[in-house]
Amino acid sequence: MKKSLLALACCAGFFHTVVQAQTADFDPRSWKKEVYGPATQVLVLGSPHLSAYGNKLNPAHLSGLLDRLAQFKPDIITIEALSGEQCEFVRANAVTHPDVFKDYCWDPAPVQKALGLSLQDALVEIQTTLTTWVQQPQAAPSAAARRRLVAVFLAANDRASALVQWLRLDASERKAADGIPENMLKFLNREVPKYNENYELAAVLAARLGLERVYATDDHTADDITDKAGPKYGDALQDMWSKINIPEKKESLALEAKLDSAQGVMNLYRFYNDPVKVRAFIAADFGGGIKHATPELYGRQYVAWWETRNLRMVANIRSAFGNQPGAKVLTVVGSSHKPYFDAYLNMMHEVQLVDAAKLLK
Repeated sequence: MKKSLLALACCAGFFHTVVQAQTADFDPRSWKKEVYGPATQVLVLGSPHLSAYGNKLNPAHLSGLLDRLAQFKPDIITIEALSGEQCEFVRANAVTHPDVFKDYCWDPAPVQKALGLSLQDALVEIQTTLTTWVQQPQAAPSAAARRRLVAVFLAANDRASALVQWLRLDASERKAADGIPENMLKFLNREVPKYNENYELAAVLAARLGLERVYATDDHTADDITDKAGPKYGDALQDMWSKINIPEKKESLALEAKLDSAQGVMNLYRFYNDPVKVRAFIAADFGGGIKHATPELYGRQYVAWWETRNLRMVANIRSAFGNQPGAKVLTVVGSSHKPYFDAYLNMMHEVQLVDAAKLLK
């Protein structure tokens, strides 16, 4: 019995060594050539946050950029926004996720009450409606059906997808009916002082291409890392950022001052999708974080938050195209996320990255 146990222990040790070696060599990218069928093509568009420009930006000047993105013909578009489900989660857990709902979510309760729908009811109706439309492509949805879906998307706290449906309506059919509240017309008609790439870019493109929705894939549950970092965390970050002095910052500011034409907007997006330019920002910001010296290692806690958030966002994107292998996917996200998204998405077996810089050239 002792000999058999000893032999088993030896074999177990050998197996552990083999597993360690195999694990060290495992690279998901090595399976890309073994994937059956076409690869899933993913284009990550790094975007400045258009809300920062206020009325300096004319949405009409996004036309050239929209034309280029339309050439890619995405089947799925994802955006940097919280889903209705995560908004509900952070509202229910406000003690551990303070301010997230207030900072990143809308309150869908008035629309839900008017329609008599809970969040889950709205999500189920969205899925059922879109499935029916796919199964019956010969029967074009009526204007009333689209208006109903606008209202249901609002109840699901998915305003970007509500806007997609609104834009797919003929202009004469865009009215407060079939559950659409009167007070939402200003948003739907984009009569706002601040624009947003989720609406002016992603939703507009989705409607133009005949898509029915976009997918919210942001994640702020990682904010609990910064919430627990300590009282001097903010001061440490300000100190770190005050030391950033790179020529790319001045270059970006110069480009942002020239947004009075479609060419100016295109130049800005070319800048924010240039790998060399973006990596300079990353090296200064998050590269500076891992080197920033404080007893509490605040810089590394900052990087931990950023990496965790990006990993969760990329997981949400992966889920968005999980049921459509071989699709073309456009991800619109703040430019500082792009290098991380490209790196993480490229690790996935079936993903083939599309060069955003080449598309915009």
